[in-house]
Amino acid sequence: GVARTTFVRIRFSRAESSADVASRAHERATGRTGGSGPLAMVAIARAIDRAELRLAYAKWYNLARVDPGKAAMQVLVFWPLIALACALFVVATPILAPLAIGYGFVLQKIGAGEVEEPEVRKFGDAPGYYDKYPAVKPKGTKTPVPKYTPYVDPLKKTAAFDVIEGIMQKRVMVIDGAMGTAVQKYKLSEEDFRGERYKNHTHDLKGNNDILVLTKPEVIREIHEAYLAAGADILETNTFSSTMIAQADYELDKKEEVRDMNLAAARLAKAACVKFTEQNPDKPRFAAGAIGPTNRTLSVSPSVENPAFRACTFDEIVDAYYEQIEALVEGGVDMLLVETIFDTLNAKAAIFAIEKFFEAHGERMPLFISGTIVDNSGRTLSGQTNEAFWNSVNHAKPMAIGLNCALGAKDMVPYIENLSKCADCWVFAYPNAGLPNAMGGYDQKGPEMAEDCRVFMDMGLLNAIGGCCGTTDEHIKSLADMVSTYAPRKKHGVKDLMRISGLEPFNYEPNEKDYRKTFINLGERCNVAGSSIFKKAVVDGNFEKALAIALKQVEHGAHVIDINMDDGLIDGESAMTRFVNLLVSEPDASKVPFMIDSSKFHVVEAGLKCSQGKCIMNSISLKGGEKEFLHHAKIVKRHGAAVVVMAFDEDGQAATEAEKVRICCRAYKLLVEQVGFNPQDIIFDPNILTIGTGMEEHNNYGVDFINATREIKRLCPGCKISGGVSNLAFSFRGNEPVRRAFHSAFLYHACKAGMDMGIVNAQQVEEDVYEKIDKELLEYVEDV
Repeated sequence: GVARTTFVRIRFSRAESSADVASRAHERATGRTGGSGPLAMVAIARAIDRAELRLAYAKWYNLARVDPGKAAMQVLVFWPLIALACALFVVATPILAPLAIGYGFVLQKIGAGEVEEPEVRKFGDAPGYYDKYPAVKPKGTKTPVPKYTPYVDPLKKTAAFDVIEGIMQKRVMVIDGAMGTAVQKYKLSEEDFRGERYKNHTHDLKGNNDILVLTKPEVIREIHEAYLAAGADILETNTFSSTMIAQADYELDKKEEVRDMNLAAARLAKAACVKFTEQNPDKPRFAAGAIGPTNRTLSVSPSVENPAFRACTFDEIVDAYYEQIEALVEGGVDMLLVETIFDTLNAKAAIFAIEKFFEAHGERMPLFISGTIVDNSGRTLSGQTNEAFWNSVNHAKPMAIGLNCALGAKDMVPYIENLSKCADCWVFAYPNAGLPNAMGGYDQKGPEMAEDCRVFMDMGLLNAIGGCCGTTDEHIKSLADMVSTYAPRKKHGVKDLMRISGLEPFNYEPNEKDYRKTFINLGERCNVAGSSIFKKAVVDGNFEKALAIALKQVEHGAHVIDINMDDGLIDGESAMTRFVNLLVSEPDASKVPFMIDSSKFHVVEAGLKCSQGKCIMNSISLKGGEKEFLHHAKIVKRHGAAVVVMAFDEDGQAATEAEKVRICCRAYKLLVEQVGFNPQDIIFDPNILTIGTGMEEHNNYGVDFINATREIKRLCPGCKISGGVSNLAFSFRGNEPVRRAFHSAFLYHACKAGMDMGIVNAQQVEEDVYEKIDKELLEYVEDV
């Protein structure tokens, strides 16, 4: 065989087998890059080309077939050499191994930089990529990757955190059952609902169960205690509709009324929990502040004629939830439960209000979030799959995520199974007592429901279980008895990826060997700067035509729709709100995530307030200084969006490689250390600037972007790189074949450096394959 010799870098770790080390050495020797990490030793490694090895064996095999004696002599000649090599290995290993490990620790301790790894090829090999394009060859000496300080949440946690965490690790917790079903058994009259407080109220109140905490508190207390006696660990407050918005149906949409309801409900639930905890301190009980979905939807229009219309705004729902949360916490709840989510945007408004409340009061309490799959389509009422729902709300870092209502246990199993796989927190479910009968009632009894729920436990899917519609204390007793013999689901980690969503999840897992294969097409045609047709449609108020453009982009391969309304002829905030509301109502368009794009922060936030999915926010920068940058970043994080950071600072736009790297590293440090942004959700745009202008200072802009991309991704682990690709060839406007060749060639080289996504014409990107560019044209393009 033909042996090769080259200098390689080998990293030792306790978790690494000798096979791993050998594999990495072979990859280095054959010119393929392996992982990254601290240098552990620099040694001469010898790797045998596997193709040559197979060839040598084939020759020996054929010789043995015709001349066994000669073949045997070959083995006898080479055997002493092999034996000598083995003996040297045995003798040298005890000496060299400790030296190598010690040398590695010294290099790590002093923060040694990387050394250039020479590319070694056999005689006759074709020129390598960096031989052909030396301008984008990585530098030999690299600065060490900075050590970033892990983010520490400045808010302290309540005592309930550790207690609930401890219980969920040991056993399956039990949540109470339906309040409405229990109230129906009392056959209360209109007079009972009114009580003395509402005796002269102008609107009927029967059916408004939430006011019973004020007019019939003894009934609610009795129901609470029945559930606790049946074995419930978590008791929900009777506040499903205790918001200003929901109470408007009963003409009780006054702050003092809603505050009194939540306060009284929280105190009743907490008192019952305290009573039962005192009876058995080994089984603590917890009052959960129930936060319902309200009777409004932020993602669905109540008007068939106007799909962009909404009955209320995001801010109105946030305010209503904030008032509810304030009273629930004052009343003594141990945790918060955002439940029966049929519209994820409503849930995001609740999370926004919760985070706002936590920050204002300096304390964080356990948060459970429960979605509702409305039928066997596996989607919420507003159209999201349950994994897309998880991607949209996981920025809240809930203690537990789950599903409730709409379905019986049997129908809920596949959706809980999927949620259990994709969620890295605890998981719960509280299904209905089967499906409703023709009269809307529920016939399934406790033991039967418990048997239907057993499959959850057999599959190891849950950490908590309870009941929704149709369930009573009998059902909860049966569930508590059934789960008592089962171990809880084990919490697990999930792969660290950028996870965004529209109606469907989009989990970006880059192909690090070829980023072009996993390149994210950010469709540019809903950007007024990227499409004159779209701009004209918006200026003319023809939003149906604008919607058709969005649909066409998705059909042509856009993974994300970029939406930008920045133009002097357009009211950006109003147009953004109307268009995103319209897009959300069109499933074929809203199945993909949105990139909400504007240089004006209030316009971007208007778009984020209309999208139930996890968006990409484009963009923020250091242009206005660190204080403004951090303020904007915290708001984006609270909305749960990924963020694009432009390479601007107080001194202006970054043009050179060094400026791009410096600004992006500074922004990354602020985001991960002071804001707690997930690095996977940080996307840098190092500015694709126009080349071929005839001005000498512009000549290196393309190369600077490519080299900066590689270095930013090395120094800012987990980050992504994006850019407006059409900016590159503005100087060739009007010459479409040349512009398209520029875009294709640029993406080829930028993706080799690690570019993840770009604002592009999705159809052209799919059609314009680098290998198909006219060779003469390509040579000129690459020269530029």
